[in-house]
Amino acid sequence: KKENRYNYFKRTAFDLNQWAKLINVAKKNKLEFICSPFSEMAVENLKKLQVKTLKIPSGEITNLAMLKKIKSLFPNILLSTGMSNWKEIDQAYNIIKNVKNLCVMQCSSIYPCPPENVGLNIIDELKKRYKGVVGFSDHTRGYAAAFASVALGCRVIEKHFSFSREMYGSDAFNSMIPDEMKVFCEGLRFIWKSLDNPVNKDKIKIYQDVRKTFQKSIVTSKSVKKGEKLSLKNICFKKPGYGIPADKINDILNKKFCYDLSKDHLLKTKDIK
Repeated sequence: KKENRYNYFKRTAFDLNQWAKLINVAKKNKLEFICSPFSEMAVENLKKLQVKTLKIPSGEITNLAMLKKIKSLFPNILLSTGMSNWKEIDQAYNIIKNVKNLCVMQCSSIYPCPPENVGLNIIDELKKRYKGVVGFSDHTRGYAAAFASVALGCRVIEKHFSFSREMYGSDAFNSMIPDEMKVFCEGLRFIWKSLDNPVNKDKIKIYQDVRKTFQKSIVTSKSVKKGEKLSLKNICFKKPGYGIPADKINDILNKKFCYDLSKDHLLKTKDIK
């Protein structure tokens, strides 16, 4: 609170050797290192460090010269839209739209972001306006907003992370901690897997045995004689569903029994005519 913004960033900035160490740690842990540049010099440095993917922060979305430089050097771009209007997003998109991999991300630059400012409605508009992948930069506390965004079609999720909310730094207090992040990632992968495997209600095979166990058949409600007509007075509906299905009732009413049958006999087609 007693330090101006410039001095804060100067004191906490990493040099190139420190960035290189972080990149190596990411590689060892099979993570892709992604970074947000705030200057053309930063873009050049990240290229020297062989970073493959950049995230353009929303505060830089109108920095057109830097966007052109990023486009010429990096094949993978995440475009944050947190502080931007549609005109600015369109302008930026038209510069970088031909890169190999592009993700346009809905974001609300509020920390923490309340539900009324999340902007889930914008995700559908992003899908309509821009080619490529759509993502969500989540500044809320909790899981719900990101889970909802995935259900709406987002394929990339950004979430602030800290080893502890007591750590030094402007973001730590509003970040997820390790136990929460584990649950968060498991939930995201569960939703993505569900969405990537659509279910056809008319071709469900895994329920066949269960269906037979829980659905009902038409059975005799009392002893009946050969030639007696079927009616709601001498039949009823009981589990399991291995006989004539209950929904065939209108097809068999007033037909005749072929045999003398005892009570609770599960009717088959051979039993009636």
